[in-house]
Amino acid sequence: MNNRIKKFLSYYKPYLRLFYTVMACALVGSAIALLYPLLTRYITKNILTNDLSNALNQIYIVCGIMLVLVVLQNLCQFVVDYHGHKMGAMMESDMRRELFEHYQKLSFNFYDTQKIGQLMSRVTNDLFLLSELYHHGPEDYMKYFIKFVGSFVILFFINAKLTLAIFCFLPFMAVFALYFNKKLNIALRRNKDRIADINAQVEDNLSGIRVVQSFGNENFEVEKFNYENNRFLESRKNGYKSEAYFYTRMDTFIQLITITVIVFGSINIVHASLDLADMITFLLYIAYLIEPIQKLTHVTTQFQDGITGFDRFMEMLEIEPSIKDSSNAMELKNVQGDVKFKNVGFSYNGNNQSVLNNISLDINSGDYIALVGPSGIGKTTLCSLIPRFYDVNEGEILIDGVNVKDISLHSLRRNIGIVQQDVYLFAGTVLENIRYGKPEATNEEIIEAAKNANAHDFIIALPNGYETDIGQRGVKLSGGQKQRLSIARVFLKNPPVLIFDEATSALDNESEKIVKDSLEALAKNRTTIVIAHRLSTIRNAERIIVLTDDGISEEGTHEELLSLDRTYAQLYNMQFVI
Repeated sequence: MNNRIKKFLSYYKPYLRLFYTVMACALVGSAIALLYPLLTRYITKNILTNDLSNALNQIYIVCGIMLVLVVLQNLCQFVVDYHGHKMGAMMESDMRRELFEHYQKLSFNFYDTQKIGQLMSRVTNDLFLLSELYHHGPEDYMKYFIKFVGSFVILFFINAKLTLAIFCFLPFMAVFALYFNKKLNIALRRNKDRIADINAQVEDNLSGIRVVQSFGNENFEVEKFNYENNRFLESRKNGYKSEAYFYTRMDTFIQLITITVIVFGSINIVHASLDLADMITFLLYIAYLIEPIQKLTHVTTQFQDGITGFDRFMEMLEIEPSIKDSSNAMELKNVQGDVKFKNVGFSYNGNNQSVLNNISLDINSGDYIALVGPSGIGKTTLCSLIPRFYDVNEGEILIDGVNVKDISLHSLRRNIGIVQQDVYLFAGTVLENIRYGKPEATNEEIIEAAKNANAHDFIIALPNGYETDIGQRGVKLSGGQKQRLSIARVFLKNPPVLIFDEATSALDNESEKIVKDSLEALAKNRTTIVIAHRLSTIRNAERIIVLTDDGISEEGTHEELLSLDRTYAQLYNMQFVI
């Protein structure tokens, strides 16, 4: 808990000067607000009850003082509103950047179990509410404390008995406010969970909108959304019901206090222990005295919102990446591309269902090998272990004789290029997507990479050539075009080790031939591992590795494996390849 408190306060550190300025202005503005009833009391008690011949001049003087106070108060309020919100926004920006950077470090097994909409909600909604607490929290506490204590002290010196009579109501108001605050906090937490569920539902739906429409499941998706939307609506209604109870009851307390001042004040006036000016002053100060309690729910709601957001923020930051650099991680240099698996075993999330068992495999620099086997047997998983998207549970993987766990992740992944079946292109231009392989690349290097990937001709035929916007995930391009852009991206990266994960399985014959030529050009003089379901695409592989439940069951060339008439031959014949 202490560490979290220190972490919470640490975000003020870069902005302490601005924070102190805002707090000083909040203090001055609140103190000025307390002066207006006193000046009103002075006019009614000292000016209007004395020599009226000179009253106008005195009123003008007091009015001038009030106008100066108004200007000063407004200047203070401007500083609080503008610079306070600016400070909160900058702190929010710092936290958002920190959380986003942390997201980049978290491993695949984390994202395997998360909803993107929920993660987005933590970056946006939660941090906005937290920034409001950072700014408004100290300011509001300062303002309400000054008004409450100041009003009580002033009223106590005017008339102690009447002040204590008013004060008797305040404990009941505080208990009442705290009771409803607890109910409101429960509703607020439920609201956050519900809106996060809606975000996840919308994100999931819009990401897969083409699948939704292709299956004609729009109504089904609407029903799913309505379910989450109605749950959110119900939680909001419950919260508003509690708020309505609170504010109506609080208004009742205020009215009772006002009646108390009027009745007891009038009695005191009759007994000459209070004059009319003091009674007016009491009525003016009532608002200041009860405002802190009246706003208690708002303040505690704001506090609860912010703390809940901070807890959710810290929940993410405290998740340690399951895969990270070792303390003595080294940089790979002059990579040859030798890859070796030694007795590798793996299961997802450490469960008992093993995906890979006792896999040993030597891949020499420049080898072109293929991995085949039934679906779900672990081919993609095996390749995902090389760049450490997941870590082995048993055994080790070596590159040029160095355990991948002893290599820095950046250095390891910089030397491995991956071309997948499911190509992910970012929203933006063709140029920006190819440059992703090497952010510092020149336009000439990008064009050369596109030519090597057989992509240059179709790119220059686009409306704006390399500056053409390809839409979200490249929706404006065909499957073959997207695949060639992903290959161009890897050409630009120029890694010594390549992994092709069923890169042509979803393409038509014409596109497959073009992409296959691009892949072969890319694979030249590099260590290449190809995962393929279409066995016809890997007939020319130097070595084919067959994975089964028993591990590596066969190994050899296409002809050698056919002659064995075992698993590979069965898979090949099932595809009716001639």
